[in-house]
Amino acid sequence: MRRVAVTGVGVVSALGIGREAHFAGLREGRCGIGPLAIPDAERLSAAIGAPAPMRSEDHFSKAEIALLDRTTQLALLAAREAMDDSGLEIDETLSLKAGVAVGTALTGMETVEASYRAVFEEGRNRVHPFVVPRLMTNAGASQISMAHGLKGPAFTVSTACSSSNHAIGQAFHLIRGGGADVMLAGGAEAPLHFGVIKAWEGLRVMSRDGCRPFCATRNGMVQGEGAAILVLEEMARANARGARIWGEIAGFGMSADAGDIVQPSVDGAARAIRLAMADAGLSPEDVDYINAHGTATAVNDRTECAAIRAVFGAAADRLSVSSTKSAHGHCLGAAGALEMAATLLALSEGLAPPTVGHQSPDPACDLDVTPNVARRREIRAALSNSFAFGGLNAVLAARRA
Repeated sequence: MRRVAVTGVGVVSALGIGREAHFAGLREGRCGIGPLAIPDAERLSAAIGAPAPMRSEDHFSKAEIALLDRTTQLALLAAREAMDDSGLEIDETLSLKAGVAVGTALTGMETVEASYRAVFEEGRNRVHPFVVPRLMTNAGASQISMAHGLKGPAFTVSTACSSSNHAIGQAFHLIRGGGADVMLAGGAEAPLHFGVIKAWEGLRVMSRDGCRPFCATRNGMVQGEGAAILVLEEMARANARGARIWGEIAGFGMSADAGDIVQPSVDGAARAIRLAMADAGLSPEDVDYINAHGTATAVNDRTECAAIRAVFGAAADRLSVSSTKSAHGHCLGAAGALEMAATLLALSEGLAPPTVGHQSPDPACDLDVTPNVARRREIRAALSNSFAFGGLNAVLAARRA
């Protein structure tokens, strides 16, 4: 089987525009969560979020803005940076073996909400002619393929909060199995709209005062927006052209709880972790860092810690674990991609990003959760966990380059 390198990273998050802004925020332990400035915010109980500081007009023409939902804009901006970072040139031959896989949980919600307000609130009988190409779930993947001439496998994955880990994992499988030589893979999400947040409030999982994963005072998740796209490339090809390698995607594990639609399962999460490690040929002693799903809900964090303990046993005590959602919010379908970018930072710099906002330990989360301050340490191999509503689990395993 072929090996798979990450040769490009592009990020847009609440911590800033671009990979280095995202990484700097993680290194410094900054938090991008704050009050939301959106229409009808005063009607929200949980009126906080983690918006990306991206102004459309700074990056796209008027014609492009008319065609692109904010989710797609975020995806394109991250893909643009990832391609520049990789130094790849897509000629006609490579284009046929280069593709894109994008994870997103929701379909163009900026467009959905604006169109709903126009038709139902304002009584208009017409909507913009680009509503369908703006809101279709595959818009990001299609626009990236067109922007960069990628004529190989191109698709969207939508598995709630595991979407982008599933997308990266499937792209990894395609390259390892010979179905592609290069894949742009990751996720994008722009959920910070009144209707989306109001719907999530109905689940009673939203915090009104901040995201504190693994903390005894945690009281729910905080939504964020953003995108991260990675350039995955067959390792021998990347080495032959002298590319910088951020890390190696070495394994991928998927499982389904087949249980409750919203309650996570220790068994399902543990099976996905074991599968990823087995796929990568890693033992518990080989893994030094885990970027946890860590949503800051009472049940999720307790369940995830129990799953890590079940897999690692006594070796769990030497792990560094953190949830970077505490810094950039829960970006739903884009969460895994943003967190995989953080995992690549950990591998490339030997730096465990912190879980910011942590106030006091929870005995049910008895792991080293890297509270508040990033920690320098050797990181040879790492995992990135994503566990979605619907019981769909996706775990990526990566090695230091």
